[in-house]
Amino acid sequence: MSSRPVPLLPPALRAFLVRIPLLVPIVRLLRRGPLARDRNLLITLILLTLLIGVLAARVSMEWFSPALMIPITLVAGLQLRLNSLVKLLCAVMASLIYVAAVRGVDYIGPGLLVTFGFTAVLAALMARTRGKLGVQGLRGDAMLLELRDRLRSQSDLPPLPKEWGSKVVLKQAGGSSFGGDFLVSIREGDTMELALVDVSGKGVDAGTRALLLSGTFGGLLGSVDDFLPACNTYLHRQREAEGFVTAVHLRLNLVTGEYVITSAGHPPVVKYESGAGTWRVSTAKGVVLGVVPDLHCEADQGMLRKGDALMLYTDGLIEQPGRDIDAGLDRLLGEAERLVPSGFRDGARNLVASMSAGHNDDCALILIWRP
Repeated sequence: MSSRPVPLLPPALRAFLVRIPLLVPIVRLLRRGPLARDRNLLITLILLTLLIGVLAARVSMEWFSPALMIPITLVAGLQLRLNSLVKLLCAVMASLIYVAAVRGVDYIGPGLLVTFGFTAVLAALMARTRGKLGVQGLRGDAMLLELRDRLRSQSDLPPLPKEWGSKVVLKQAGGSSFGGDFLVSIREGDTMELALVDVSGKGVDAGTRALLLSGTFGGLLGSVDDFLPACNTYLHRQREAEGFVTAVHLRLNLVTGEYVITSAGHPPVVKYESGAGTWRVSTAKGVVLGVVPDLHCEADQGMLRKGDALMLYTDGLIEQPGRDIDAGLDRLLGEAERLVPSGFRDGARNLVASMSAGHNDDCALILIWRP
């Protein structure tokens, strides 16, 4: 059910204006159509621009400098449609020509003209981008921030019982708020499921696809028995290939400690066995998501006992240009040995910082342990 539009003019003022025949078309113009707000703002900014031009030419260049039209142009770039912005820029040009004609060309120097030109191009780019998004002002940036916050909230593991510990570290390339590595998780009763996903690319380039897939994979997690095959079916149906996606899925019983790991082209999960004091590499294997129509994964099952831990990570943590990935895995296990004496929670972020030093890539690390 559509809501009734809010009148732009008070009823008393509208009734008074209707009595003046000359103003009736103007009132109808201001009230008609969905673009009334854009039209009214355009008229206001044009009047301000022309007023500044007249005051600068006839009163004082110091108090009413033509440079005051620059913030007006920026406001127009944030709020007006591109067609309306062009009309405002014509009013700005007319005001500058009028000032130059009255005061002289020397009062409108090349520096001011270059500044106006740069501002006009910037405003046009902002208006064009907003036109494609269909939003006004800074709403597009606010939407991106909201999506970023939603992605970050999904990367938080659900609350675990007191006899369990967990730590999640996500580091995006270039310090960006968006990246190609993300985590989705869910807990239902005594069972927790999580999936660590790595989208090809890094930083903002992979961030938009990661935002899309995080919603899809988050909806599938806990809703299907075979999580990775379901994700593979979704990606395989996409008409255009946009690079590969790897993922690892963990289903963990928080009472018994039993777990099942499945992987789709993802770096292997490693398990710390407190009894032997060593790290063991998981045998879970699978093809990268979206490549074949039917995905078959070799699962790895086991049990986490007191003192044991599981470590999930993305390839950005072990891959380095010019080095073999097995060498990166060996280095990761060597660094992980230092976590045992100091504790997994305090050393996880230092581990990521140490492994990612010297290269710029998205990195993710998840540690789950039983103290």
